[in-house]
Amino acid sequence: MAPEYSPWRRYCALGDSVVEQPGGFAELVRDALEPDAFVNLGVRNLRAAEVRDAQLPRALAFAPDLAMVVCGANDAMRPGYEARADEVDAAFAGIVEPLQRAGATVITVSVFVMAEYPKMPAWLGTGFARRMALLARRTNALAARLGTVHADLSHHPAIAAGEVLTGEDGLHGNAYSHRIAAAAVLGRLARLEESR
Repeated sequence: MAPEYSPWRRYCALGDSVVEQPGGFAELVRDALEPDAFVNLGVRNLRAAEVRDAQLPRALAFAPDLAMVVCGANDAMRPGYEARADEVDAAFAGIVEPLQRAGATVITVSVFVMAEYPKMPAWLGTGFARRMALLARRTNALAARLGTVHADLSHHPAIAAGEVLTGEDGLHGNAYSHRIAAAAVLGRLARLEESR
């Protein structure tokens, strides 16, 4: 999407380490859209309710017309997520809906889900991949219900192709996966504009 065709002038990103990463896909989207103002509120290790409580007031004060919300992985990675999933969904919706009411177009993303995560610490348990897949399904469903501009990366062809999509820690995305994610988001935004 060329900057001159972008209708969004104030772009805000909320979330955890996926958003926080310097040069990551939240910022690649910024580089493509060239908004007049941008703020990245992402902070690593935050759960969805913490993102809502700590970042939403700042985001609303910024008055974005475009907002990216990516969180929930820090909830899902821990054992017991299945029992907490409804609460995580409610916290996620509690971020998206106020932004929409304030007039922002909201971007959501379901992150890449690998078949296995061999570098994950043992305390995260053997169900880590299963919990991340559940998070992706629930995020997809929330996005459909809330009417966000949604990029579902959980079954991206690069996964089946065996592409290396994670960095040294085996969890966070590498530069290649961030480029894929940015392209997916920009593609969804372009389709939204074409439909208007």
